[in-house]
Amino acid sequence: MGVGLKIGSPKRNKRLQTGWEGFFPYYAGFPELFVRDILESAELRDDAVILDPWNGSGTTTYAASQLGLKSIGIDLNPVMIIVARARLLPPSEADHLRPLAATILAHLRESPVTLTDEDPLLAWFQPAAARVVRSIEQNIRRTLLGSMTKSPDGIHLDRISGTAATLYVALFAACRRLAISLRSSNPTWIKLPKADDDRLDPTAYAIAHQFAKNVRGMSKALAAKQLEEEINGAEFTAGASTIQLSDTATMAIPENSIDFVLTSPPYCTRIDYTAATRVELAVLGPLLKMKPRDLGRRMIGSVQVPEEAIKMDKSWGPTCSSFLAALKKHPSKASDGYYYKTHLDYFNKTARSLIRVTEALKPGGRAIFVVQDSYYKELHNDLPAILTEMGARQGLSLSGREDFHLRSMSDINPGRKTYERPTGATEAVLCFVKTNKAARTTPRSKKGVRRVRSRRR
Repeated sequence: MGVGLKIGSPKRNKRLQTGWEGFFPYYAGFPELFVRDILESAELRDDAVILDPWNGSGTTTYAASQLGLKSIGIDLNPVMIIVARARLLPPSEADHLRPLAATILAHLRESPVTLTDEDPLLAWFQPAAARVVRSIEQNIRRTLLGSMTKSPDGIHLDRISGTAATLYVALFAACRRLAISLRSSNPTWIKLPKADDDRLDPTAYAIAHQFAKNVRGMSKALAAKQLEEEINGAEFTAGASTIQLSDTATMAIPENSIDFVLTSPPYCTRIDYTAATRVELAVLGPLLKMKPRDLGRRMIGSVQVPEEAIKMDKSWGPTCSSFLAALKKHPSKASDGYYYKTHLDYFNKTARSLIRVTEALKPGGRAIFVVQDSYYKELHNDLPAILTEMGARQGLSLSGREDFHLRSMSDINPGRKTYERPTGATEAVLCFVKTNKAARTTPRSKKGVRRVRSRRR
């Protein structure tokens, strides 16, 4: 399968998210074991560079680092940049975390903050509680963000230290824990309070205690990881990882510089990935150069209508063209307006991003994409086939595919019962090899492509 690659299930297993990994329960992504198996079986050179253009919480960059490989992770969401950098914190730093957290909390009374009326934390917390959260965030900023991170044009989050990022993640987790009453049926979402009186009002002690508890837990998990390495007696050399805050469609990666791509682009399932981290974005408010709504508009899979008119491009392939034509003709409300435009935006951004990824990949280099199909009403959005056709246009030849049948969040929506369609979703692992020339046509099948029978997991 996939030129000798070991492909396991890309479904995240909550039971495996323990210890250090348990502090990064962010939506989407694939498990570390999935990435590790692929990278180990790829038999890459020691100087190979791995790219994840939708790095998310940093599973690819973390696994690559653990294997001593160089990697680059790209993401447009500032929260995910912080999370990915925290995940790379060396176990040797475990002993520093608790004293730093104690210092930060000790300064709360010494340096109280004055909230502005526009502080995004006020959307979630009553003023007194928001002031405590902002004070902790400000003390992290003052204590751990130096001249390399700060500059006259703002904060460079992709230069933040792993230690600072870890303390921010501890604060993220504290806010999410305190907002547990606002969780929705989608476990990744936290609802906004409906009225000012419904805003969260934890005590200063509760906020500080939860933050300190998270830091203690992270320190303990890192220390256990270091002890495990010492017991095993293995010589551990972390690979160099670069985390960049960038739009994949415009990322500054030199052409023909990447040996291996392993990624999972945002699915076309109308999940607002920015909204899924809006509590964390509120914590980072003073550090952000872009408002969350503007950030959401730039994301692939945005639920906002694009500001510029986008036309369907035949280079997206016949499967995409057929799906969009059927969507536009669908009799349901707003199909030919809002939904058609947001889908055009999704495929336009995906195609542009795929061009940049292919340009960055060396000839003969391999790319692994984990993608999931979906449905618009009863219309099948066959994203694995669409991405395969888009890739062929750019010179990515499909060498293998393996399917896994998974439960889908869309099954929760009672409205889906109105339309005849299968339950669950197909998550496909697509294995490509970059050829020297892009295809002039997009065939539906190619000789030499191995199609593996779907697995139910």
